[in-house]
Amino acid sequence: MEKQKRQRGKINNNNKTQKMSEVIKIALVDDESLFLEGLSLIFSNVKHINLIKESGSGIEFLEFLEKIPEIDLPNIVLVDIQMKPMDGFKLVELLKNKYQNLKIIVLSSHYKSNVVGHMIKLGVSAFIPKNANKEVLINTIESVYKFGIYFNLEDQKLLMSYMKKKISRPTFNAIENLSVREIEVLKLICKELTNQEIANVLFLSKRTIESHRQRILEKVGAKNTVGLVIYAIINRVHDIPDFTHPV
Repeated sequence: MEKQKRQRGKINNNNKTQKMSEVIKIALVDDESLFLEGLSLIFSNVKHINLIKESGSGIEFLEFLEKIPEIDLPNIVLVDIQMKPMDGFKLVELLKNKYQNLKIIVLSSHYKSNVVGHMIKLGVSAFIPKNANKEVLINTIESVYKFGIYFNLEDQKLLMSYMKKKISRPTFNAIENLSVREIEVLKLICKELTNQEIANVLFLSKRTIESHRQRILEKVGAKNTVGLVIYAIINRVHDIPDFTHPV
């Protein structure tokens, strides 16, 4: 028995080491050259983060993505909100429509509840203030890579404020709009299960799960899985991931 425990411990340690050795491919989109150079310098000293592209505009970045094979796409892109001629809002919308698996972290000096709320609706995974330190920057990237999202306490407060306001932009609908089955499916989506895996758990067909997922998206008003996870967290269907232990 003791030998088996030691073997399991060895396996766990090996898995952890393997996870730590994964390289995160990132891209930066910002029209401030000095800011790009500063971040590039930071990432050049972080072994597990590979900066594969720096773009001075959203248009340039979209053209870059069109030219590379899917396997070479970045895992995460850091996007500035205030850019010209294409601002970060438009770029995020275009990216999430065409590259749904691409995780997006917004860089911004201005935080307002309607900005945070709307960007989450579009599928943004995290926010980083431009005056954040290196530790916050790296931790956010690692957490987004591991969990798919990262929101600190301030982000959560802004999001809750956004949810309570009656504003013109569409908001997440109440949890009461979902059926018991849809809530079950939502919980499993938050656990990162595929449609087939969810079907196996609930003893349903894959097509049925796909239909449930689409109805949940429509009822919630989210565009993708990230939006569903945020909705679930807000409505206490899913616990906030433990961001204190990055990859």
